[in-house]
Amino acid sequence: MNRSESVKKIQDRIAETCQRCGRDPLEIKLVAVSKMFPAEAVKEVYDAGLRCFGESRAQEFRDKHPLLPEDVEWHFIGHLQTNKIKYVVPNAELVHSVDSLHLATALSDYARKKEVDIAVLMEVNTSEEASKFGTTAESAVDTYHKICELPGLAAKGLMTIAPYSDDEKEIRDAFQRLRAIRERLQNDLSSDRTGVLSMGMSHDFEYAIMEGSTMVRIGSAIFGPRGR
Repeated sequence: MNRSESVKKIQDRIAETCQRCGRDPLEIKLVAVSKMFPAEAVKEVYDAGLRCFGESRAQEFRDKHPLLPEDVEWHFIGHLQTNKIKYVVPNAELVHSVDSLHLATALSDYARKKEVDIAVLMEVNTSEEASKFGTTAESAVDTYHKICELPGLAAKGLMTIAPYSDDEKEIRDAFQRLRAIRERLQNDLSSDRTGVLSMGMSHDFEYAIMEGSTMVRIGSAIFGPRGR
């Protein structure tokens, strides 16, 4: 299956999942995760109609984005070290992976210095796995409120990564925890601050959509195995 066919297959699966759970497919933004693939592969997916791409390595993103058309909407989805913010901003339209107040403060300082606004999501470690980044579910509401107060940042919502598992309940529990945090935040914040739930990847995006995801990050199901 070529990448154009893979894009169509993913779009069909998103539509079918939405139909099953009574959602509008237009509510779901598809982010094609292009990390570790060359610009030529990204262009192939671009030619298939996608315009939103996600990168997770700051220097790779810095080198790749000038090689693609100007209307690509770049998202940064990986762990971001503070000393590499300059490689990501302002070329990323959304940073999914603000995993601590420390990083949020560094982004705010950069935004003020450069006189730019940075759209961000706060990453929550809903599975409580030591290998994953993100705030704890317990501290998420308080931390998010603090991020919303930082100048230069436009907080748009939340992101999580579910356990890589075959256990549907375990995966859906992680997504449900993020949705519950969003619901608590909606009591105090506008929809502009709480509208995005970035959750779901190639192996679990259908569960994520069923649990309220508004943004899915699909890599291998579109581009194929990494390293080819």
